[in-house]
Amino acid sequence: MIGLVGLGAMGGGYLSRLMEQDCNLLCFDEMSEACARAEKAGAKVAGSLADFATCDTVILSLPKAANVASVMDELGPHLKPGTIVVDTSTSEPDTTKRLAVTAKSNGYTFLDGPVSGGPLGARTGTMTMVVGGDEAAFAKVKPLLEKMTGKLVHIGPSGAGHTVKIANNLLCAANLVLMSEMAQMAERAGISLSELLTGINAGSGRSGVSEVNFPKWIMNETYDSGFTMGLMRKDVGLATGLAERLGIELPATETIAAIWENSREMLDDSADFNEIYKYRKRANA
Repeated sequence: MIGLVGLGAMGGGYLSRLMEQDCNLLCFDEMSEACARAEKAGAKVAGSLADFATCDTVILSLPKAANVASVMDELGPHLKPGTIVVDTSTSEPDTTKRLAVTAKSNGYTFLDGPVSGGPLGARTGTMTMVVGGDEAAFAKVKPLLEKMTGKLVHIGPSGAGHTVKIANNLLCAANLVLMSEMAQMAERAGISLSELLTGINAGSGRSGVSEVNFPKWIMNETYDSGFTMGLMRKDVGLATGLAERLGIELPATETIAAIWENSREMLDDSADFNEIYKYRKRANA
């Protein structure tokens, strides 16, 4: 039995994907509406986290570290020895390490497996997952995770997955700002956005933002990636917070973080994160 805790945009995508793979799922979410959607889709919904005592693997898809810690405080005592918990949330490495120690002392394993690829990647099994934690547990759960992902890598000890995910999202946030500014520079120079992207994507400055975000959500002005400004602001905050705890100065990161925070004057947390392009464009209007 596979447990799934958290049925939001990403967790709902996991649900669809795993049901397509004929997995035996038990789901839970604090929001009754999310549980109702899962039941309508044909999934079994738990009455409480205590019902996950029968699960061999539990997948978490939660908003932030505090939610993960809270769920594990309630869920952990019910897990049988040998259970593997995979936290796909974008959480904090320190929280992850603490939860992994608690898990080991209680006979189960806690892996961090944050993902990239958004709700569409979750639904289609094309997302990327970077995993930190016990290698033997990873090997055991790998066949299941391969059903959910297009790219799956184990990169190090507990907390490594969440550290790399924080770095990845900060780079995405930075590249969105930088590409938006380069688009303004090109426009002033009489070069279209399409021409700019053709050149950038043929050169060493290309990125996931130039190759995916701009063509897919910005150029056509759909702005419907499923990932919000609020989520990216949270992830940028995780990067600056981690740097502070590690005692290092990252001036470029701090500048990028300030841009994302200051964009609140135009874009609220519910806006699509790609709309940062509009904010940078207005700055040079």
